[in-house]
Amino acid sequence: MAGFIGKEIHAVDEKGRLMIPVRFRRKFGRPVEDGSAECVAGPVEELYIMKAPDRSIELYEPFVWSGIRKTISALSDFNPEERLLKILMYESLEIVTLDRQGRIALSREFLDHAGISGDVVIIGADTKMTVWDPKQLSTVLQESSGRMASLAGRYF
Repeated sequence: MAGFIGKEIHAVDEKGRLMIPVRFRRKFGRPVEDGSAECVAGPVEELYIMKAPDRSIELYEPFVWSGIRKTISALSDFNPEERLLKILMYESLEIVTLDRQGRIALSREFLDHAGISGDVVIIGADTKMTVWDPKQLSTVLQESSGRMASLAGRYF
């Protein structure tokens, strides 16, 4: 299903819990049982959470991560670069459970990675959500402000 679009500002509470925005939770889905690539709306109890190299945190629904997992699993343990990529990705990955209020608990390791101490910006990026410290996001956007046209020209 996915289709996460937009951004919201939320706060991480004193216990490190982050509320997933309601409009994103409404987009949660699960794959259709017939084996097709389609999915239907449904409850999600856990999310895959990964430390991204740009100091953000990425959140994936289980059915989305399943596709990524297949790609990672196809990498060879006998090719040093592919093995290293597997190690780096799985070292940066955890599974978090949503509580009844739609919150996830972020570990100190993940909070420190992203420099998060209070407010966060949650960006819907279609098949995933990215979580940023507002100052870090602002820095990335300012440093990259002139690159939109050249990047879009290269890929579209």
